[in-house]
Parts: sequence; C-alpha cells; structure tokens
Amino acid sequence: MSGSQTRPVAHSLVPADTTEDVRTRGAGVSRQVAVLPVGSFEQHGPFLPLATDTLVACAIAREIAAAYPVHLLPPVTIACSHEHSAWPGTVSISSVTLHAVVRDIAASLRRSGVDALVLVNGHGGNYVLGNVVQESSARGERMALFPAPEDWEGARERAGVETSLLTDMHAGEIETSILLHAHPELIRPGYETSDFVADDRRHLLTLGMSGYTDSGVIGRPSLGSAEKGKRLLASLADSFGAYVSLLTSADDSVADTGDARK
Repeated sequence: MSGSQTRPVAHSLVPADTTEDVRTRGAGVSRQVAVLPVGSFEQHGPFLPLATDTLVACAIAREIAAAYPVHLLPPVTIACSHEHSAWPGTVSISSVTLHAVVRDIAASLRRSGVDALVLVNGHGGNYVLGNVVQESSARGERMALFPAPEDWEGARERAGVETSLLTDMHAGEIETSILLHAHPELIRPGYETSDFVADDRRHLLTLGMSGYTDSGVIGRPSLGSAEKGKRLLASLADSFGAYVSLLTSADDSVADTGDARK
C-alpha cells in the first residue's frame, strides 16, 4: 500500500479464555478474583512505544495470572495522561471517565459472580484509581490497587535496579527493563544514551512533564536489562499473594500473606 509503513505489533495483550475456561476456573476457588490491567497511551521518549504503560501493566497481569487462579481481563489502554500532552501521540480521557469505566467493569463482574477486582496500574498519573478503590471498599465491595509503592520497592531491590523510585519516574530503568524482557522487539535504539534526572518535580501537576524534560524521559534507561525485567515481574507476582489472601478472606483482613498460588 502506498505510503504505508511496517509497524511492530504487540502480541498477547488480549486474553484467549473461552467462557468455559472462566467457568472452570471459577468453580475451583472459594471467591473469584479478576485482574484488570490499566495503562495509558502517552509518550515515553524516542525509544519506548506510546503503549508502554499498557504493555507493562499487561506483563504484570500475565505474570499474576500464570501464578494464581484469577480471571485476566483485557487492558484499559487509554487513561489519564494529561501531563504528557505536549508530545505528539499522547491521548487521554478524563479522570471522571476512567472512574466510571472501572466502576462499570466491577459492577458487571459482580453480576457474573466475580466480586473481587484488582486494578493493575501501569501509569502513575492514574491517580483516580486510588479514589475508585477507596470508595468501592467503603461500600463493602472488594477491590484493590496493585502494585503499591512497597511492592515496587521490593521488586526494585530484588531485581538489582540501581535507580531509586523517585528518580525512575518515566521511561527509565524499570520500564525499559520490563519491555526488554517482555517486548524487546518494540524498543527503538537510543535508550542507552537517554538518561535524564529531575528529582525535584514539585510543580509537575501545574507544568506537566514538559516543565522538567525536553526528551520526555526522567530516569536512567541506560541501566535497563532484560534480566532485571524478568526479576521485577517475578517479585511482583510473589507480592500479589497478599492481595489474593486479603480479597478472598472471609473477614476482609489478611489472615495469611504467604503463598496463595494455585
């Protein structure tokens, strides 16, 4: 086709379950849990794709689904990326819309007998997800947000990630490592020389990312590696056991934060 270009394609973003797969999995557990990856479509510098946060959320969710009897949902691919609007390709929806989408998904799941939902968030700017979980929990619904900062910190240490979570803000060592492991075919040249640090970002909500970086990168992607990405995902999967215990317990407390795998 005239003017067309060959584009890399990310595979395995949509679960291949049939309705019978879901029925069988649900019959083997006392309380059903669904996992919803929530990403974004925003700039990640010149070397990572716009879909990076969705790819990261899906990689984490797939790792979880391989280890625990949860229902893996297709991702929410566009969310709240307003701070990246200065870069071409970034697309956002309002926080009100994202809030409504998640609530509708949770309600639909409950009608089908799945009353616990975990939001696997791949984008730090999706602040509203914390409100969704708080409000849902106050209504007596079972919902959680994963990973928490403590989960990321534990994964960072276990994987040997050198950059702190403060410095590793966007398109840095962690995201580059996960994509080098899960989707190396989608990474363009240049991450090896794109390090940029801006630890004081107190006016980020007012200025957006363009107030702190010209490239769109804040972090040290040059330190990324596929092995670190593999270890990051493994650590997060282990951390998820506590969430399964919490959401499936009878008294809404974590009775056992040990291994809740299949």
